[in-house]
Amino acid sequence: MPQENKINLSIIIPVFNEEQYLNKLFLDLKQYFNQENIEVIVVNDGSDDDSHNLLEKFKKNSYIFKYKLINLSKNFGKGYAVKQGAKESIGKYILLQDADLELDIKDSREIYEIISNDESIDCIFGSRYLSGKLKKHSYFINEFIGKLNTFFFNLLFGQSLSDIHCGLKIFNRHVYKKINLSVNDFGLEIDLASQIIKHNYFIYEVGVSYFSRTVKAGKKITWLDGLKAYYYLFKARFLDNTTSTLISIIITPIYMTFVGSYFGMGLGNTLFMIIFFLIGLIMGLHTKLISSLSIFLFIYLGSLFGNGQGKVLFVLVFFIFGIYFVRKIRKIINKNYPNFTYLF
Repeated sequence: MPQENKINLSIIIPVFNEEQYLNKLFLDLKQYFNQENIEVIVVNDGSDDDSHNLLEKFKKNSYIFKYKLINLSKNFGKGYAVKQGAKESIGKYILLQDADLELDIKDSREIYEIISNDESIDCIFGSRYLSGKLKKHSYFINEFIGKLNTFFFNLLFGQSLSDIHCGLKIFNRHVYKKINLSVNDFGLEIDLASQIIKHNYFIYEVGVSYFSRTVKAGKKITWLDGLKAYYYLFKARFLDNTTSTLISIIITPIYMTFVGSYFGMGLGNTLFMIIFFLIGLIMGLHTKLISSLSIFLFIYLGSLFGNGQGKVLFVLVFFIFGIYFVRKIRKIINKNYPNFTYLF
């Protein structure tokens, strides 16, 4: 008979040159997570300080939790380290924890208790901007860019999250099995969140304490990483999609620009076309190939009727009816023909 898995929680901790924080980290882990149904997986991401030796010494300590150490030959990046740790994990829940102690291990225990006591919750993200917990922010520009990135993420994915970049996250293993992490550096946070949302899981948030360290104290993420996040946002929203969605993203802005061309004159007409193009871009993200073509067909049919303002009215009416028709058909397809949902 296969042996029963008794591990309920896998804590994955990527480490790169964190020698001054590791002793305190493991003291906190022992205080809050020292249970036999918990495994702690530390991924040494090519550290060139004394982190490797310290992590090896911890193997000799008598922890109740199961301790696994993965040593990488060089520094591959946080995202890569997390992926390697996740591959080795076996727990029902996976918790991502940074080693730099900017986030309190006590809060990690709190979100673990929440998710493990409520089967309806699949995923929880920590947020440094919720609740009245103790906080210390060292760099205004880092905080500003982080909030700005979160705003754009919410805009692109239709969410209302407060802190996309918080390193503290926990999710059920069935969520992990659905996603395929592809980013190797700090872009992991956007990659993870976008894939969770695309698979229709709801992300809960819990406020956490935050003690920002300085560059001198070892902080590695910079405002440049915040700017790189815009590429990852673009990639996650507009490139990492099914072929049907990608085609829809191309087609929908074109026919929406066609709709906009019926409004205004001169500069006003150009403005309407730009606005409708942007609307089409967002629509394209939420429709598939046949849905987009169907809506365009209705718009084209509407353009065949009336003249002047009358034609504008017909185009709008047929456009609205096209959306209504597509939604009805999509519900029927999802219910009765799930194998064809990728087209609708």
